[in-house]
Amino acid sequence: MPAAPRPRRRSRRAGILAPWWFVAPAIAVYVFIVVVPSLRGAFFSFTDWNGLGADWSWVGLENFADVFTDRAAQAALWNTLVLAVLVTVIQNAIGLALAVGLHSMVKSRYLLRVVFFAPVVLTPLVSGYVWSYLLSPNGTVNELLRGVGLGGLAQDWLGDPDFALYAVVAAVVWQFAGYSMVIFLAGLQAVPEEILEAATIDGAGPWRRFWSVTFPLLNGAVVINVMLSLIGGLKQFDQVVAMTGGGPGTASETISTLIYKNAFLLGEYPFSVALAVVMTILIAGLSAVQYRLTLRKAS
Repeated sequence: MPAAPRPRRRSRRAGILAPWWFVAPAIAVYVFIVVVPSLRGAFFSFTDWNGLGADWSWVGLENFADVFTDRAAQAALWNTLVLAVLVTVIQNAIGLALAVGLHSMVKSRYLLRVVFFAPVVLTPLVSGYVWSYLLSPNGTVNELLRGVGLGGLAQDWLGDPDFALYAVVAAVVWQFAGYSMVIFLAGLQAVPEEILEAATIDGAGPWRRFWSVTFPLLNGAVVINVMLSLIGGLKQFDQVVAMTGGGPGTASETISTLIYKNAFLLGEYPFSVALAVVMTILIAGLSAVQYRLTLRKAS
């Protein structure tokens, strides 16, 4: 009787390489669409290329020196940091409060979730135009203040340098707080009920249960929300353009709006590309630091 054929062993190397055949097309498209243009743009930030012709010459770090000495760029950098920090803190605080409130057994919780999430489906540009109407000198906000006898508080919210940037922050938070709420809701629904019941039996009140039990278990949702809101704030463009255009003066100018103005209105392409490189490094650095700190806290 002939011996049974021995089963062929699949090469371990082939098993390791097989998944790469599936991701290779996506990686190739990503490299072609994102990586290559980004590297070309970073290269031209060290030149005096005018954005149109083929001629250019190497200028080294001259464009980056202009970025850190130009007053408009300094103001835009500061405004971007302020906007990103405020949006991150306020949006996540409101999103977490909404998630906790709507995670309870309120009868209308499903309808309220839809209502609070609805602004997210709007494009940021439309949201900006809506808020520019609401905050205009004769807009809804000022009319409401006058209607309740608080006309002295009415302001030119978008035309006053002291309020313009914070008006943009309010518009961004209004639109994306519901997005943070949904992520926090997903985290709350993953918290085991047994742990909360054990904490209740041990005498922990609602606040103690939330702070000592629930919140630490929301670490993953916190990481995602903080990172998304921080990156979104640092690259904010649409609401600023729709509401203030970066004004009055440079009161609400951000790095993104300054890049647009210098590149497409003034034709200063190398300076704009240098600004974009600085913004990319800033976003990558802050995101990495925030991510590492959050992971360290979790461990």
